[in-house]
Amino acid sequence: MNTKSLNRRQMLLGAAMMGVGAVAGSNLTPSIAQNTKPDIDVDVLNFALNLEYLEAEFYLAAVGRKPSYEVSGVGGMTNTTGATPGSVTGGQMVKFSNTIAGRAAREYAEEIATDEENHVKFLRAALGDKAVARPAIDIGPAFAVAAAAASKDAIKGFSPYANELFFLHGAFIFEDVGVTAYKGAAPLITNPAYLEAAAGILAVEAYHAGIVRTLLYQSRNTVAAAGLKVEQIVAAIAALRDAVDGPTADDQGIVLNGKANLVPTDANSIAFSRTTAQVLNIVYLGNSGKGGFFPNGLNGKIK
Repeated sequence: MNTKSLNRRQMLLGAAMMGVGAVAGSNLTPSIAQNTKPDIDVDVLNFALNLEYLEAEFYLAAVGRKPSYEVSGVGGMTNTTGATPGSVTGGQMVKFSNTIAGRAAREYAEEIATDEENHVKFLRAALGDKAVARPAIDIGPAFAVAAAAASKDAIKGFSPYANELFFLHGAFIFEDVGVTAYKGAAPLITNPAYLEAAAGILAVEAYHAGIVRTLLYQSRNTVAAAGLKVEQIVAAIAALRDAVDGPTADDQGIVLNGKANLVPTDANSIAFSRTTAQVLNIVYLGNSGKGGFFPNGLNGKIK
């Protein structure tokens, strides 16, 4: 390679790195439309946004808060698509007890509610006018359906809002899925700045999952419902997710081979990945195209 060609490559590389740095340093305020391959990143981030809507609505309801991302002027955000947000079915403040466990669960829920709400605002700011509106969400009856399916109808009428222990079971349904969803989607993102942002959200979701698994493990021998111990219920939820998302073994309970299993990993101690199709199978509770926690399906192209 001659000196002129080398200099040209160095200039192009420098310009590219400056562009990435500018986007990363601005917390993704620029529209994603500036990306060189916008459609891929738009689709993936909107898929993630749907999942963040679900988590945010669940945690905000659990602590008695209303979402601010649909309110004009809050955080500079309005309903950017101009579409009417989908309805939210179910959801109420959890009956946290005034015990050490109850207060700890309440504090966890408060922090996570803020995190998930911020994720929604963050992704909507990144997507700009390409952000999808909140789809219809079920955070009430869908939990009862999931619990009945996981327990082979032993647990009926389950509500994650009844007490802090049930709340943690509800959180467990979502958190591991969020980790595997972001990891699985990472290779699809073309813009390094957006990939870094997704990695940051993945890390937060992993922290959330670790907290939930730890708190549930501490209560693993408690009989929670239908004569079943927490350890058994969590294992049943993990088994259900594993069954509906396809043939691969990519889920684990809080006990493995008789020992604590707070960090579910493969044989190389690497977190599992799920494809978008696998994630959809879980959040639709095995239904095709819609159902479960998203009665009318996700918004966007990946649904």
